[in-house]
Amino acid sequence: MNIGVIRRVAALPGMSMSELKEMWRKYHEAEAPPFNRAFLVSRLAHRIQEMAYDSLSERDEKRLERIPADEAQLEKKRPAGERLMTGTRLTREWKGVLHSCVVLDDGFEHQGRRFKSLSAVANFITGTKWNGLTFWGLKKQGDK
Repeated sequence: MNIGVIRRVAALPGMSMSELKEMWRKYHEAEAPPFNRAFLVSRLAHRIQEMAYDSLSERDEKRLERIPADEAQLEKKRPAGERLMTGTRLTREWKGVLHSCVVLDDGFEHQGRRFKSLSAVANFITGTKWNGLTFWGLKKQGDK
């Protein structure tokens, strides 16, 4: 792997949002999307490598062919809990207390504790079994 590419990718997490957005404009010739820092860093790292190495591996080409071309179709296939972007903050009032939960890359955080699912957070708050999507208002009760 090219040392210059490694250095550019390694520098991304230490950059400010304005620097990341400027780099996005440089590499994509478009304004950066209004997403969080983790999204920009990961997509810029991919773009830097893509530009340096010019093409995808045969394995990645095959994987891309299997992905639905229509973004809406892709979203329908993923469970609602997986559509939440890292950094999203969910809030809910329960028995007069305002609770918030932050979406992490590998789970959820509530009051400094990590949970594997929204249902686990809801169960912690209420002391009873809840569907996490329903508790946080992401799905109406009875919806599939």
